[in-house]
Amino acid sequence: MSGGALPVALLLPGQGSQHARMAAGLHPGVPEFAAAMDEVFTAMGEEGERLRADWLAERPVVPIDHVTRSQPLLFAVDYALGRLVLSWGVRPAAFLGHSIGEMAAAVLAGVFDLRDAAALVLDRVRRLAAAPPGGMLAVAATPTELEPYLSTDVVVGAVNAPRQTVVAGPNGPLEKTERLLREAGFTCRRVPSLSGFHSPMLAPACRGAEERIATVPVRAPHTAVYSAYTTAPLTHEDVTDASFWARHLVAPVLFWPALDALLAGGDHLLVEAGPGQGLSRLARRHPAVRRGGSRVVPLLPARPGPPERDLATLTAAAGLLTPSGPASGSGPSGV
Repeated sequence: MSGGALPVALLLPGQGSQHARMAAGLHPGVPEFAAAMDEVFTAMGEEGERLRADWLAERPVVPIDHVTRSQPLLFAVDYALGRLVLSWGVRPAAFLGHSIGEMAAAVLAGVFDLRDAAALVLDRVRRLAAAPPGGMLAVAATPTELEPYLSTDVVVGAVNAPRQTVVAGPNGPLEKTERLLREAGFTCRRVPSLSGFHSPMLAPACRGAEERIATVPVRAPHTAVYSAYTTAPLTHEDVTDASFWARHLVAPVLFWPALDALLAGGDHLLVEAGPGQGLSRLARRHPAVRRGGSRVVPLLPARPGPPERDLATLTAAAGLLTPSGPASGSGPSGV
């Protein structure tokens, strides 16, 4: 089923969208969501119990921006919201994930079993935790405009919109690049991250990842997954190539070109299934949305807030995605 007359595409956010207690306002009041979160925590074993405790805590032991919390919890929330939408009877025509969101998209599309994907996420996290500190910087500029300020250390880590580019690298070189960019008049904002995702500094952390990934069974996706790394739907060749998944940590995220490819095939109802509304803000800039053909619906609030705000935003979204809204019984239970 699609939302209204438009086919639905789920947008699954990644690093930088995390915040403390993200989506916790849906637990336990939305049973389908809570059950899907529990699936992930169970699949992650003892670490899953620690993740659950920190996710629900007002004062977590490990801060949310630490890679051992941001990455697995983003994966869990993206996956659980995707499962929630499916429980409403919505059948997405496509998925588009940003960074770790692509792994959640792959599970929802049947490429990986949840248990195998959870193990790969934890393996990724362990590798990242051992890497040197770094960061990411969002700049209001095109990649071409940023070329004079880049180096072997600081590179383009993501292309999120025509004039929203993220650069990434080790802390020292990144701070120098930020200073030069600000002096040149560029508007910059630090992305909440303690690692230089999608940059060469993480190449050592990737050693051995390909061999680990190669042990996991994969299947061709049953629903189109528009990859933010290839900017096209994942093929059987892509998903069976362990090196494709292994290089996610160092390859740039090309969200805007992937979104462009998705919408080139026709208008969609773009549903952001993850914390915040960062991908919704980006998608609203797309010509297909600005002319009124495609529409954007976030499932969660733009900013952290009380539990009732999570529930209110979700309920409003359910009303747009299901035939008669949540009152018909096809929307979120308990809302």
